[in-house]
Amino acid sequence: MPTDPVGVAIVGCGMISDEYLRNLTSFPDVRVLFCADLVPERAKAQAARYGVPGAGSAAQAAEHPDVELVVNLTIPAAHAEVGRQAVAAGKSVWNEKPLALDTAAGRGLLAAAARAGVRVGCAPDTVLGAGLQTARRLIDGGAIGEPQSALTLMQDPGPERWHHDPEFLFRPGAGPLFDIGPYYLSMLATLFGPADQVAALGRRSQHSRVIGSGPRAGTKFEAEVPTHVAALIGYARGPAATLLLSFDSPLRRHGFVEITGTEATLSLPDPNRFDGEIRVRPTGRDDWETIPAAGATASRGLGVLDMARSIRAGTAHRASGELALHVLGTMEAVARSITAGTFERVPTTFETPDALPADWDPWAATIV
Repeated sequence: MPTDPVGVAIVGCGMISDEYLRNLTSFPDVRVLFCADLVPERAKAQAARYGVPGAGSAAQAAEHPDVELVVNLTIPAAHAEVGRQAVAAGKSVWNEKPLALDTAAGRGLLAAAARAGVRVGCAPDTVLGAGLQTARRLIDGGAIGEPQSALTLMQDPGPERWHHDPEFLFRPGAGPLFDIGPYYLSMLATLFGPADQVAALGRRSQHSRVIGSGPRAGTKFEAEVPTHVAALIGYARGPAATLLLSFDSPLRRHGFVEITGTEATLSLPDPNRFDGEIRVRPTGRDDWETIPAAGATASRGLGVLDMARSIRAGTAHRASGELALHVLGTMEAVARSITAGTFERVPTTFETPDALPADWDPWAATIV
């Protein structure tokens, strides 16, 4: 079994690639060897900016002899295709969220990876950050008693105000449900286990949106999916969650998460962040106790690093394709409920991954 750092290729060099590249080029257990994009100049620019030796196409990234893990940062509509291309070349793949546009494509990707003997991981890896991992340890340790319910909330005027090319965020595979939902639903699944049923409503306040910044400011485009989603989610172990995700609110309010237990309420940090404040309020108390977060506070790329270390150790990685497929199945059930006005079953499940140790250090080399 190899003992050197895991070779990584980045496919998709848009805005989010900066955050991945900044971190992955700093972790000693991975080596970023190649950047790829549909626009060759963009791949070359990112490779030059972060000291990556190679640049070119997605096919070249998959064929690179020293690449073991392809990090797929393309738009949602390309996630499954680029993932399958990497798997067909014998590479493991990390997809940005969502795993695919639908569970059929997601299942196909996981099945292809199983046949090829490679791995699939998927964002969000915020579930591996110090904030959520500390909250998980508190819940597992009985700090709030038995978990009963969750209340989660994200309201925003919409990403077209700041994103230079926001159209894909209002197409199938995105909208607040598929773009923001994975953060909240992955967090809830990590804490509560698999969901088994949902009921939801969806609305679209504006049928067209206007780009608010960048060289295309003032351009109109169509919003093709619901931009306000409210859902009730039941979990197989018993807890229930209320989820609200909106691109239609003049009031910006992100990251509200409260978990109610039989003995206390737990306030979690924004699931789109890796750290943040954790507070506990026991029954009968009028004040909150702040709990310091312990664990990894680096940003995007932690899941790729955990995959790389797990590949070398022969252990299961945590932000798995199975978890992502379950989150995708939950979102599809929400979408079906919006359309049909009925409770919908969630057809997917997963095994809850092990928690990260509190002293897990991204910058300490473990692959030797």
